[in-house]
Amino acid sequence: MWKAFLFAFFVASGALFGASAQAGPREDLLATPDWLQAHLADKNLVILHVGTEKGYGQGHIPGARLVKGPDDLLSVNANGLSMEVPPPEILRAKLEALGISDDSRIVVYNEGDAFQLGARVIFNLEVAGFGDRSQILDGGLKTWKKTGHATTTEAAEIVPGHLAPLKMQPLLVDAGFVQSHAQAPGYDLIDAREAILYGGPLVQLDVFNLIPSWFGETDGHIPGAKSLPFTSVVDAEGKLKSPGELKALFSKAGYKPGDHVIAYCHIGRKAGSIVFAARTLGMDVTLYDGSIEDWTQRHLPVETSGSPD
Repeated sequence: MWKAFLFAFFVASGALFGASAQAGPREDLLATPDWLQAHLADKNLVILHVGTEKGYGQGHIPGARLVKGPDDLLSVNANGLSMEVPPPEILRAKLEALGISDDSRIVVYNEGDAFQLGARVIFNLEVAGFGDRSQILDGGLKTWKKTGHATTTEAAEIVPGHLAPLKMQPLLVDAGFVQSHAQAPGYDLIDAREAILYGGPLVQLDVFNLIPSWFGETDGHIPGAKSLPFTSVVDAEGKLKSPGELKALFSKAGYKPGDHVIAYCHIGRKAGSIVFAARTLGMDVTLYDGSIEDWTQRHLPVETSGSPD
């Protein structure tokens, strides 16, 4: 009798806990439209619509609060860098203003196809200590609508949240760290910008130096960096590519199991896509927040040789 009871208990335990026990980082970081629909009424759920006032007004997921890009959770620092994680108390106030409290579970989604914007918001939340309670809606608003879920034009009423002092996570690195680790064994420095800015053949042939000006960014890469464009980690539907596809992309960029990834871009926005993709694969990853903007202000070397491939 006891053996039968114990057997039934363990079977039931597996049914109850099997999903979470088998879930990996990808499942923890990506939310599906059906999951979100089933949890819309959860009291501790905070949904963040990353987009514009116009887009938000035209229709958003019920209960979503507007975040006008990652800039809403970032600030210009004392050195004039464009997009930096602000000091803890400022970040705390920004999160509370969105209705985020200590027990909140947060789902972020993109209004349009700019996956990197939502990914950077997720990164800011991870730095603030919400990494285990924050997800991106895979495919964003487009997939939400495509799968038949309703939107609303009614703005969400936001009750300010309450947060204890933030426990900031050590996920940011500076220029000194990048300099000393860019070409060190076990570290992979990844340039997340468009491949053309990495310093490939097209840029080298651009004698009038016009190509970089189209993007308003610096041509060339930090010595030791490999190219993995932020757009390459999502498919045509704006969904994160499969684990196998992502692993192939990181492997091509020099990643080996156990390596530490350091991502950067122009000002720290686009690299959010690379950081998020790496996290879904369980990689150890940090962001050089100052990115090329900070690097060039310090007059550190930039290479324009080499192919992004």
